[in-house]
Amino acid sequence: MSTRDATYNEEEGYVRMFLRGRPVILYAPSDLEGYDISKVATAPQSKLKLEWVGPLSVILVCISNCIDLPLTDTFRYGYRGRDCRSNVHLLPTGEVVYFVAAAVVLHNFEEQAQRHYLGHTDDVKCLAIHPNRLLIATGQAAGHDRREGRSWKFNPPPDRTAPEADQWPHVRIWNSVSLSTLHVIGIGEFERSICCLSFSKADGGTLLCAVDEAPDHNISIWDWQKGERGQKITETKCSVDTVVAAEFHPMERTCVVTCGKSHIAFWNLEGGCALSKRMGIFENRDKPKYVTCLAFSQSGDVISGDSNGNIIVWGRGTNTVAKFVRGVHEGSIFSITVLKEGNVITGGGKDGRLVELDSEYNKTGMESQLPESVGGVRAVSEGRGGQLIVGTTKNCIAGGSLDLGLRTMMVGHTDELWALAVHPSLPQFLTGGHDKLIHLWDSQAHDVVWSKELSDKIQSAAFSNDGSVIIIGATTGKWMVLDAETKEIYSEHTDGDEPIQVLKFSPDGSLLALGSRDNNLYIYEVSDEFRKYSRVGRCTGHSSYVTHLDWSSDSQFIQTNSGDYEVLYWNASLCRQIPQSSQLRDVEWATHTCTLSFGTIGVWPEGADGTDVNNCDRSHDGSLMATADDFGKVKLYSYPVKQPKSLCHSYGGHSSHVTNVNFLVDDTRLISSGGADTSIMQWMLC
Repeated sequence: MSTRDATYNEEEGYVRMFLRGRPVILYAPSDLEGYDISKVATAPQSKLKLEWVGPLSVILVCISNCIDLPLTDTFRYGYRGRDCRSNVHLLPTGEVVYFVAAAVVLHNFEEQAQRHYLGHTDDVKCLAIHPNRLLIATGQAAGHDRREGRSWKFNPPPDRTAPEADQWPHVRIWNSVSLSTLHVIGIGEFERSICCLSFSKADGGTLLCAVDEAPDHNISIWDWQKGERGQKITETKCSVDTVVAAEFHPMERTCVVTCGKSHIAFWNLEGGCALSKRMGIFENRDKPKYVTCLAFSQSGDVISGDSNGNIIVWGRGTNTVAKFVRGVHEGSIFSITVLKEGNVITGGGKDGRLVELDSEYNKTGMESQLPESVGGVRAVSEGRGGQLIVGTTKNCIAGGSLDLGLRTMMVGHTDELWALAVHPSLPQFLTGGHDKLIHLWDSQAHDVVWSKELSDKIQSAAFSNDGSVIIIGATTGKWMVLDAETKEIYSEHTDGDEPIQVLKFSPDGSLLALGSRDNNLYIYEVSDEFRKYSRVGRCTGHSSYVTHLDWSSDSQFIQTNSGDYEVLYWNASLCRQIPQSSQLRDVEWATHTCTLSFGTIGVWPEGADGTDVNNCDRSHDGSLMATADDFGKVKLYSYPVKQPKSLCHSYGGHSSHVTNVNFLVDDTRLISSGGADTSIMQWMLC
């Protein structure tokens, strides 16, 4: 939208604005007086504070009888386990640090509390802990304004201190106690996202190694303490193939080991200013497709795991094989951890097994199998009192021991997340994703109430007015009626073969409206305490897919938006369009989730193309409006947002498009869901 082109017709009482050159007419209420379209609306007094992030894929595994944390304590709501490694660590404070989307989460088990580092603007891809266990380095991908990921090397801006500088891939080094940022390094130096980070160990952490996901996977060494932006000591091409890990040797200051597709490499920082490389020699043994992870024995040998399920031990200071342990796992080994007493724990990314080896790499007989539903092992690190912290390839949490087995304690989403519905009377909300999973969450306990896997990808959801029934809309045109307590499926229906984009009950509970990607709106009569549905008819008239809908408070009318920026109105019981939209200018709407209306004019930023704002929600008391946009932002406005120039509070944390926002029933919390980042964020209003 161009706010410069938005005009107000005082005689007719409507605003004309443009989205991608298309005019949109929005009628103001007839009692509106003194409307000045050029007036700048102020931001609300209320603000948001990030309270909880989720879902989380972490498993607590006890390998001894010394258990500091009860198995009923869980991580809740968030961890990126599907494609990142070595990203779950226990800090001396007792907090576990991990990342999800653009947020880094510090979770305290004992206090059941989270803190959040929110310095990043896009996906955090890697994490490294300083030897002092106080400082943390995190690396991010290019921000939303730099989707191609090209750095200043190729497209230099006029000013390195430009406000958008933090959109470029970079590394942030910060204090885990105060959450203050100490150094921001690499702005303008990295081409794509940072995939690997490691502090030097033998010298107390004066150096930092970073690997860029550029075509040559450049490896660079930084004196990170030199000024606010650090000083790059050297940089060179690492590998044209994928690099999955880079680690400083714990006993040799100048040695770095990297591994990835078809290789392991041993680097030495010669003269403190140049990197030399020796490739690992596999000799006559089968060269794996991937060397998937690294660790170091207590004597300084390098231990690598590979895609064939084998462990290879490389003698300290050499690039040759000292020991070969075949068939530890079926398929890739994604993580290796050397315990304080010298034993080794390996995690299988395919077989989902945790296997313990002694210091001579013989199996001890202690192992455990993760449930298939939680996926494979992604990351393993040692916790307190003989505990392990294990991240999985699916966003789940479980607890147990290697001898007694593991039990699933929580599940999460692993694919795009679109469905979000809040309970009409309880502090609960439901999420559903393209992973075919639905989860009912308790916002106060930050925990899952129940989960269910369905047969189709999930696009939308809604609670019945009394909260007893849940309607689930799928991407196939199918929609299901579920009992909200037992999860029993009462019935299944199909309308078209396109996704059910949005669905909502009328305020009196007598009708259900479903908006489809096939451009149609379907109306059903509801009976038998929300268990029985009989189709009333189909509303046709949109020239593009239905995106949003709201019911009038008297349950007579529906307003809808579409993918080509239409705003249409319907008589619900007759399934007929009301062509004169001015006739409904004074209708009271039970909810306000349509992004195109007179009350949402100001949510559209300058230059918006009509798809930038994915969803919105009006608070139940009618004073606030929250929006979810394509730039990873959750925004909070005063309602109604009728001025094109409306100020707001803007909040980061999501790294992908934010697909949905909903206020909880008492307006004390706001829930937002991410798309590709699969994250759920709970915001407290303050």
